[in-house]
Amino acid sequence: MSSERPRIVVIGDVYVPAASITAALQERLGQDAADIIAEDWSLPGGGPAIHALQHQIELHGPDAVDVPAELVELSLTADILVVHFFPVPNRVLAENGALRAVVVARAGTENVDAAEAAAHGVSVDNIAGRNAPAVAEITLGLVLAEMRNIARADRSIATGGWRKDYHSRSTELGERTVGLIGYGQVGRRFVKLLSGFGVNVIASDPYADPAVLQADGVTPVSFDQVFEQADVITVFARLTEENTRFIGREQFAKMKPTAYFVNTARSRLVDYDALLIALETDQIAGAALDVFDEEPLPADSRWRHLDNTTLTAHFAGDTPESFSRSGGLVAGVVDGILTDESNAPRN
Repeated sequence: MSSERPRIVVIGDVYVPAASITAALQERLGQDAADIIAEDWSLPGGGPAIHALQHQIELHGPDAVDVPAELVELSLTADILVVHFFPVPNRVLAENGALRAVVVARAGTENVDAAEAAAHGVSVDNIAGRNAPAVAEITLGLVLAEMRNIARADRSIATGGWRKDYHSRSTELGERTVGLIGYGQVGRRFVKLLSGFGVNVIASDPYADPAVLQADGVTPVSFDQVFEQADVITVFARLTEENTRFIGREQFAKMKPTAYFVNTARSRLVDYDALLIALETDQIAGAALDVFDEEPLPADSRWRHLDNTTLTAHFAGDTPESFSRSGGLVAGVVDGILTDESNAPRN
């Protein structure tokens, strides 16, 4: 590491302001350990506008979104660049010869081109577990809402109705088999929330230690076995090139006709056309979804007309508590980078 003070550029937004990350960095590193420059990426329309652009970034990469020139120029001066939703242009990775690392203040790193960063010797670091409690809680909420028709009953009453025709399709969670695709921090928290329901839990994750699953009371099974055995299937996998659309027609065909599918992870893990057909034809009992290929859903979307789905607007991880955790977690990651002698400045 250089003996000179590193320059840390922080670009926050309405969800995680740069000032909150700066305060955490100063508390962790000390006031004089680094030069910290903080700015926020703001857009007309605030948070919803940023979320809409973030979805485009997830689908098409960080260069798919135009960002203010002054923030690009600021990024070009960083030794360490800290961002939340701000998309890091590939130009910054290629032209900033001093840049050591980009730290993303959330679990997903879609707003940085990892391959481009690696090609230029820039590490891409994220923070794990920030929104795990929030996502685990809403997943359980969606499971119960879909199985017990809670949201549909609410919509009926709100529009002047009083539906009571759910007795044949309202199912208790207790003593069912819940299957997890992916078993990271969100999955583990979700399993803890399930502990009072008396359910059998199975999970498939090629990267998880089977001993950890077994210690948590979870039975490791194959990918196909989750779809064959579970009454409720929840998706917690991290999106990669290898698992894009890895849940599709073949998997839905394996599910029980009484089973439910829940996705609070990423839409591109799933073939949504195949899922839509499975729901429209009652091949499976229902689904609860927080993420979609097109956001917001168009007014004429077929998803809006299903009577066996519970839908939310991609906000599973969006709580004040999860956003407030970001600064401290980022500070820990940056501290590790600064004390890692192997992460030296590039020539």
